[in-house]
Amino acid sequence: MLDVSSLAGRMPIGLGVVHRRRLRDIYRSAGWPCQDGIEVELLAAGLVRRDCGPLGHETLRLTDAGIAVLAEMLAKNRARRDAHELLVERVAREMTRAGRLAWRGLAVRAKVESGWTMAMPDVFSIRHTTVEAYAEPIVHEVKVQRADLLADLRRAGKRQAYLELGGECWYAIREGIADADEIPRECGVLVASEHGLAVARPAPKRPTRIGFALWMALARATPVDGWRLDDAQMPLAEEGVAPAAGGGANAER
Repeated sequence: MLDVSSLAGRMPIGLGVVHRRRLRDIYRSAGWPCQDGIEVELLAAGLVRRDCGPLGHETLRLTDAGIAVLAEMLAKNRARRDAHELLVERVAREMTRAGRLAWRGLAVRAKVESGWTMAMPDVFSIRHTTVEAYAEPIVHEVKVQRADLLADLRRAGKRQAYLELGGECWYAIREGIADADEIPRECGVLVASEHGLAVARPAPKRPTRIGFALWMALARATPVDGWRLDDAQMPLAEEGVAPAAGGGANAER
């Protein structure tokens, strides 16, 4: 495969996400030209070439250099997803060890000011209890990239949906990508490092009842394994996680 670093001198200084997305779109499509500025820059950089068909129709194809850039983008995206999924799994497991039932990727409708919206928290958990009033739903949103976090913080409607679903809303972030003060005060901040998960700022507790639609979503979904195990009540502190980060060790059975 062609080393994309060797093409740095030919690439426009402004080559960014929009150019990489266009490369992906051209690769997936029949290659019909858009004839816009992005296309011109890709042609000038040698990442795309023009092919002329037997009837004179012009199409676009990625060059070897374009394929190398696309492969680099895919590798970075895959690494980012892997890091995100590992932290999601880590948070979910800690919730089960705190005596809670946890779900990953739950999709549920939530009421916001503009109406109803679909919310998909990375981790949603409730206490393992037989009393509805003691369920204490908690939402964790996981971020491992600063750009992803900042983009998410601009989505006030999404955060409102999470606050509607959970009595507590937490951002679980990778160490070093942001300070707790950059995250709205209505959310708690959990920082993940190689030593464990630490509470940078506790989430405010809000009285919340689980509505029927959410109960139905929980009934259709499968919780994270581990809540039946004998160690489900082990203190989180043993793994470097403060109990305040989403449920104590004495959840009612």
